[in-house]
Amino acid sequence: MFAVISVGGKQYKVAKDDVFSVEKLDLKAGKEIKVDKVLLAKEGNSTHIGSPYLKGSHVTCAVIRQEREAKVIAFKYKKRKSEKKKIGHRRDVTVLKVKDIEIAKGDK
Repeated sequence: MFAVISVGGKQYKVAKDDVFSVEKLDLKAGKEIKVDKVLLAKEGNSTHIGSPYLKGSHVTCAVIRQEREAKVIAFKYKKRKSEKKKIGHRRDVTVLKVKDIEIAKGDK
């Protein structure tokens, strides 16, 4: 069973016990979050597609930690101009672990 959920404006394909990173959420480690923006869910041979979301369905996730990703470097260079610029940034993320996927019965 897996589900496609929307968190922080991005979509993620998740299954039970998956660990994934999302944009920073204001939650402490150890807390739980219930994501009710389930776009698609598949269990066995049946596929449930929302328009845009599945009503009554949700994915329960546990917050593992808050962290920063590795630095991404953007290097801009113009030849024969002696012009170069090195910029970098690190993205703040929240690491989540999927505990349970709940699909409302009766939605097709």
